[in-house]
Amino acid sequence: MDESSTSWREQGKPPTLFKRFAFGSYGQTRAFLDALAALSEQAGQHPQNINFGTTYVNITLDAIDGKVLGEAEHAFAARIDALAQGSD
Repeated sequence: MDESSTSWREQGKPPTLFKRFAFGSYGQTRAFLDALAALSEQAGQHPQNINFGTTYVNITLDAIDGKVLGEAEHAFAARIDALAQGSD
């Protein structure tokens, strides 16, 4: 996996975390999306928005309480990073 952005970008109003992941092939993108779905179900947290193409995935996480990004959102983002690296 080739990450286009090295860290999650925090945005405000509404508070969100955003990151773009780039992959070398559609197969890698699809495998990541399938693993992300499994992780989301297991964690009980789901991205607010997922946008993808053949070799990229954009993920937006919103604040669970709708007001403030906290440890839960940042921990979930870290788990997604680990997943993208093939280690979750």
